[in-house]
Amino acid sequence: MVHERCNLSLPSFKFELEKSKGKVIGDSFGKEATVEQLPISKGIAGVSMRIEPGAMRELHWHATAAEWAFVLKGRVRTTVINPAGQAETNDFDPGDIWYFPRGHAHVLECLGKEPTHFILIFDNGYFSEFGTFSITDWIGHTPKPLLAKNFGLPESAFDGFPKEEVYFARGAVPPEAIPENLQGPRVSPPETHKFRMLAGAPHAIFKGGREWRVDSTRFPISTTVTGVILDLESGALRELHWHPNADEWQYIIEGDLSVTMFGSNGRFRTEQLHAGDVGYIPQG
Repeated sequence: MVHERCNLSLPSFKFELEKSKGKVIGDSFGKEATVEQLPISKGIAGVSMRIEPGAMRELHWHATAAEWAFVLKGRVRTTVINPAGQAETNDFDPGDIWYFPRGHAHVLECLGKEPTHFILIFDNGYFSEFGTFSITDWIGHTPKPLLAKNFGLPESAFDGFPKEEVYFARGAVPPEAIPENLQGPRVSPPETHKFRMLAGAPHAIFKGGREWRVDSTRFPISTTVTGVILDLESGALRELHWHPNADEWQYIIEGDLSVTMFGSNGRFRTEQLHAGDVGYIPQG
């Protein structure tokens, strides 16, 4: 059995994400790994999110981080609106990814009768999923006279509105067909927010493994995050390497992985990562 080895001058780069509690509402949850849970991860934060059938992550936006996502299980529908008022709605299957730039408001809905599970990546390690701007939080803390004036409705129209953030809203399972906008035609943004990462052939096949890689040359809107799916065979090794211009955030989808980080001047640390764990290697 391989045990964790380290020179104690290097900090831990492992966090057991799926074993953490996070925020649980009904059968939906969000679990995060930020600098609070994993202090070394200053450049990237991550979230594991599960949404039950009929539930949605309500309309919200991130002022301090872009969002990159990879769908693990189930189906999910996203609707995103950019600052120009252009909107896009897409349906995602396992292996698909999305990217929402900072400030792009969006909704995430579970499709069908099975829950959906996906991983979210944010390009700011200090960002917290539980500190986002949510529409119910904003409306719930705005006086009714202002809401009535803003929407051109009587104050009584807001009597049943939530007073606190809903976060996960629950209701009927969405229809299979993407519905039309409530008002006016849908104007698509210049760049799509969806990419079918695992629907295509691997980026490269090596002795001992396969790699799918998506960066902004293939997915133009994803300007701050490059995503890689690495499928290693038993006993295979990702050779010695380093990243001079980017941090690396790892999520173990399945299997077990031994990771060694070298920090120069004889400093190193080896940790064992298992399914549901997160690893983080700083730029260098």
